[in-house]
Amino acid sequence: MTPTTPQHASMIQFPTLENQLVIGGIPISRLAQRVGSTPFYAYDRSLMTERVAELRQHMPPELKIHYAMKANPMPAVVQHMASLVDGFDLASAGEMQVALDTTMPAAQISMAGPGKRPAELLQAVAAGITLHVESFHELKTIARLSEQTGIQARVAIRINPAFELKSSGMKMGGGPKQFGIDEELVPEALKLIKTLNLDFQGFHIYSGSQNLKAEAIIDAQQKSIALAISLSDSCPCPIKKLNIGGGYGIPYFPGESPLDTQAIGEALAKPMAEFKLTNPKAELIIELGRFLVGEAGIYVCEIIDKKISRGQTYLIVNGGLHHHLAASGNFGQVIRKNYPVAIGTKMHGKDVETVSIVGPLCTPLDILADRMQLPTAEIGDLVIVYQSGAYGYTASPSKFLSQPDAVEVLV
Repeated sequence: MTPTTPQHASMIQFPTLENQLVIGGIPISRLAQRVGSTPFYAYDRSLMTERVAELRQHMPPELKIHYAMKANPMPAVVQHMASLVDGFDLASAGEMQVALDTTMPAAQISMAGPGKRPAELLQAVAAGITLHVESFHELKTIARLSEQTGIQARVAIRINPAFELKSSGMKMGGGPKQFGIDEELVPEALKLIKTLNLDFQGFHIYSGSQNLKAEAIIDAQQKSIALAISLSDSCPCPIKKLNIGGGYGIPYFPGESPLDTQAIGEALAKPMAEFKLTNPKAELIIELGRFLVGEAGIYVCEIIDKKISRGQTYLIVNGGLHHHLAASGNFGQVIRKNYPVAIGTKMHGKDVETVSIVGPLCTPLDILADRMQLPTAEIGDLVIVYQSGAYGYTASPSKFLSQPDAVEVLV
């Protein structure tokens, strides 16, 4: 039989076959047999490839796309992304080791983070990646390490801009922040760099994440480029790289619509051309994680019990917040909302019931779905949590209550 595509908006990236969800061309029950155990995460490489290709269609041709590895640092995913994007952005030396195992040149890799340890800085200097400097103390430490090793460190200033990315899930710019050097202090930092033997690369301006409003991203990108242009004359050498961050979001909840990347790309063309006039050899970079991989992944767990408590039906599964903190509502949600969930082995079930899906942990926080109407399921059926390709397993307290680990596969 030919797989069909379900009509529900949250499921359109995955087809179905004979009542089962299909990922990477494999029915979910067969994939579970291949993996050998549940719970597990599965990531579809073809969806990642399609997402990057579509994004390149919508963005100006000279724009560089970097993958923010913190979204999903699984080595197989990173290896695949290395063939699709122009660079990596890291948040730790651990991620750096994964990145350096790929074919991505060190010159196209950068590291950010407000608390980089001296040992991490040394590793980055030795590797030849670009360090996004977030404080004056860090800048001086890098200069000392550069002098000690005889390796000229590559640095870019991460700017905490005076503006913020409006309507973003997490605001990382504007006002007091632990991230970057405040915009008004950047000229002083540039003066200091002039006195140090460092390879100045440019600027990193990341003001927020998980945004579905094209107009908000357009506004932040235009302000970021204008800020970099205003600082050009104070730089110790011409800007080589300008990373204007990301913020591109994906829909999770009812009422949310996909981001209009075509509008963003069209609006970016003019300020990008203006930037190139004053910085003709510079690369303009966007840094994306969730947007590139988030919709390509699912979390799969198995129903191990079904019970009714005072009229409420509970499906108890062998996975939960210890593997998928975000889906439980405990990763930044003020008001808990259900992630898109399905019964992966009964995708077209006609009989439905209202259920809560809970995990095995001894805490009432361990909820994957609260009072959702789903096809009637039984012990042994597989539960699917969509939009799980980013900030899933590695963003969760996997050691909580000493439960078994989850498996990750790229298909």
